[in-house]
Amino acid sequence: MGLMQIFAPKGAALATSTPSLSQPTALSRIHLSPPQLVGTELEQLRETLASGWIAPAGPMPQAFEAAIAEASGFRHVAAVASGTAALHLGYRVLGLQPGDEVWTSSLTFVATIAPAVQMGATPVFLDVSPTSWTIDPELLADALKRAAGQGRLPRVVVPVDLYGQSCDLDAITAVCDRWGVPVMCDSAEGLGATYRGRPAGQGARLAVFSFNGNKIVTAGGGGALVSDDASLIARARHLATQAKEAAPHYQHETTGYSYGLSSILAAVGLAQIAALEERVAQRRATFERYRDGLGDLPGVSFMPEPNWGRSTRWLSVMLVDPALFGADRERLRLALAEAGIESRPVWKPLHLQPAFRGASYIGGEVAAHFFETGLCLPSAGLTPAQQDRVIGIIRACHGA
Repeated sequence: MGLMQIFAPKGAALATSTPSLSQPTALSRIHLSPPQLVGTELEQLRETLASGWIAPAGPMPQAFEAAIAEASGFRHVAAVASGTAALHLGYRVLGLQPGDEVWTSSLTFVATIAPAVQMGATPVFLDVSPTSWTIDPELLADALKRAAGQGRLPRVVVPVDLYGQSCDLDAITAVCDRWGVPVMCDSAEGLGATYRGRPAGQGARLAVFSFNGNKIVTAGGGGALVSDDASLIARARHLATQAKEAAPHYQHETTGYSYGLSSILAAVGLAQIAALEERVAQRRATFERYRDGLGDLPGVSFMPEPNWGRSTRWLSVMLVDPALFGADRERLRLALAEAGIESRPVWKPLHLQPAFRGASYIGGEVAAHFFETGLCLPSAGLTPAQQDRVIGIIRACHGA
């Protein structure tokens, strides 16, 4: 089995910028965000296999961590098995206990909050700003002030860099610092984004990245917990390796997890991360082409980009006003699916998910509106002909 088969999802066509690898055709199935190879993964894998290092140890994970540190601007990095594992470790090193509250954006993937809930924490979801689609700092400030008056401040606030767009992190950390609440930024979708001239997540106590198969940089899996606090990352690394103490026998003062990132996946990630800026440029160009091709249609708008930074446009996201466009988001999604094109609604807000029925929700209906009207379009490895095909189907639905 070749590398393309290893990392491609079942039935998927794998996009690549390497001329020697097969390119997708205009009429092949179009996926939302398939992995893209840079062409040096096999070389890195051969080097890793020749070294004899396979387990989550040795030079390759260390090299990948160094590359993550350079790309993210954080001084300390623990590469682990998944972004979810990184979040779990982050909650653990911040001292999350059963009954503690964790506040986060309602407009995010379930992994942001799942580890905290599994640890016995109570989730509190906040609405987002219509100008950034991330946690509204003013809403957060008011809610923290009320919570402080009631003596129930959260253990941690977790803003999310949504679809590759940084949250207003300075405003969020300033509010949280006022009340002594740490911030862990879920930047799983944000590697390569910038905020006020610095990498996404920088300024938070901890940040988390994902290298899942659909991300801009993929290792076929994996994640990272990053911080400028060496003690937090040292503690996370200890927990990620079964909390083994320094002893000739197996000694454990607490229990940990088997969360290490294998050398095999680290090798792929190391090859991939070298192309980060190229990938960001490609996805931003894809977004602009969608906006140029669809922006004139009534009722169509796109996820905005605040002036505080540069989004990676990990996914290109459009909004559809059915009263003006003549068809709703679901009509578009089904039309694309019928043509073999994958698209997905915007994240369903967590306060609307059955798993969190009864959880507290702070704010209005902004997140719910984005879910009802938002559609994520294919965003990776598209040829011009493929993107024209997506645009043409959407245009044909106008007024249909």
